[in-house]
Amino acid sequence: MPQEVKRRYFELIRQGRSGSEAAREVGVPLSCGSKWFIEAGSVTVNEEVPISSRYFSQDDRIEIADGLTSGEPVRSIALRIGKSFQSVYREIGRNRKPDGTYQPWFAPSQAHLKRRRPKSRVFEYDAALRQVVAEKLAARWSPGQISRWLRRCHPFKIGWHVCVETLYDAVYRGLIIGANPVRDLCTNRAYRHRRGRGRSRGGAMKQSPAGPR
Repeated sequence: MPQEVKRRYFELIRQGRSGSEAAREVGVPLSCGSKWFIEAGSVTVNEEVPISSRYFSQDDRIEIADGLTSGEPVRSIALRIGKSFQSVYREIGRNRKPDGTYQPWFAPSQAHLKRRRPKSRVFEYDAALRQVVAEKLAARWSPGQISRWLRRCHPFKIGWHVCVETLYDAVYRGLIIGANPVRDLCTNRAYRHRRGRGRSRGGAMKQSPAGPR
């Protein structure tokens, strides 16, 4: 079946049309549409346009599936769609079906489900934790000591088991009321050095909103 027919079928499903209506409009039997839907695993992606050009579009995924079916090398597929072959290998590995096959209508749903969602920082909503950490910092405890103390003294409060990096981040973001990085941290810096590779949009270091006192 031409890919354009399948594409139109899934577009109608995403718009809220029933399987029988979508199959009738594209001119295929209901059993055929049902088979496509089962093979796709479900339809959870509502956006057809990718977030940016770095991400795979539906057209890219169709090209990948067609190339794999015809036995085309992955490097050749990547060159044709304008992506690196490493990215194509990762796309196939991450979003293929449990049986190992790559299905262009199954892959976007998997990518959507696996996409990282922004999470609230624990110090933004837990006032009790903020108060406890502020008291320890005022007593000249280091973030490492605070992290170990929280795990040891509050073993059943999993949300309080924060790592050292999270504590540093909270201080430099000004989430701990009354805390000052120059006064309370052993680094005595008003700037936070960037961890890991690369640079953020704001540069390699982040200045504390509180500033030195």
